[in-house]
Amino acid sequence: MSDVLDLSFKPVTNSSVKKLTAAQISEYNENGFIQPFDVFDKQEMSTYRKYFDGLMDRMGPDGAYGINCYQARMKGIWEICTHPKVLDHVEDIIGPDIICWASHLFSKSPHDPKHVHWHQDASYWKLSPARTVTVWLAIDDADEDNSAMRFIPCTHNKGIFNERETKGPSVLNIETVGAEEMGQPFSNRLNAGQMSLHADMLVHGSKPNISGRRRCALTIRYCPPEVHIVDDIWEASVEAIICRGADKSGRWKHHKKPGNDDVLATSSPLNFGGN
Repeated sequence: MSDVLDLSFKPVTNSSVKKLTAAQISEYNENGFIQPFDVFDKQEMSTYRKYFDGLMDRMGPDGAYGINCYQARMKGIWEICTHPKVLDHVEDIIGPDIICWASHLFSKSPHDPKHVHWHQDASYWKLSPARTVTVWLAIDDADEDNSAMRFIPCTHNKGIFNERETKGPSVLNIETVGAEEMGQPFSNRLNAGQMSLHADMLVHGSKPNISGRRRCALTIRYCPPEVHIVDDIWEASVEAIICRGADKSGRWKHHKKPGNDDVLATSSPLNFGGN
C-alpha cells in the first residue's frame, strides 16, 4: 500500500445539524475543537465508571493505559461507542455514515508523573485523508490540577509540524516542536459525563497529574468511510465498527457487537497513542 497521507483539514459544511449549532460548527472549523457537551447524567456515569473500574482492576498494572482498541472486543465499550447520544454530535461533524476505528480508556492515577507531550494524532496514524474526529468522554471530572487535556487552538489546519523524541516520563515517544509558541493552550475542563470533540491534526497533550484525584476518560475515534488505511499492518489490525449509516466504499472490515465483557478473555490488536 502507499503510505502517502493527506493530512489537510477539510472544513465542515452542514446545514442539517442534529445537535450542534452553526456557531459551534464554525468554532470547530476555526479552532479545531468544541466543548463541553452534556452527554450522560450522573446515574449513567456512575454505571459506566463502575464498569471501567472493573475492567482496570481485572487488568491490574496495565489497566490504566492498556484498555486500547477494544471497541470490537468488549460489549460495554461497543455500546458506548455506538450510543446515539454520542453519535448525534459526531454526525454533525463527519456526516451520516460513521465508522469507529479506535477507542482508548486512558486513566491518569493520582500523582502520575507522565506527560502526554504536545502532538498531532494523525501524524501517528496510517489513515488518509485526515478526517477523524475524536470524542473525549470524561469518566471523572477533569481540570487543570488532575491533568485535563490541553488544546492549542487553530493548529489543526497547518499541516504537520516538526517532531522530536521526548525526554523524561512520557506516554508518547514523539512530541511537536515549538508548540508553546503556537498560541495560548486551552484547558479542556470537563465534568464526568461531558465530552469534547477535536480534529485529528490539532496539537494537544496533557501535563502530569499533580493532584490526589484520578483523571479517567474514554477517547473514541470516528471517521467517514472515505478515509482509508494506507498501511498493511494497520489494514490487518484495525477492528472497525459501522456505528451509523453505511460503508459504501467497502474499504473497512466491520465487526458485529461482541458478546464478551471479560477484558482478560481477549486482547487488543494495535496501540493508537494517548491523550
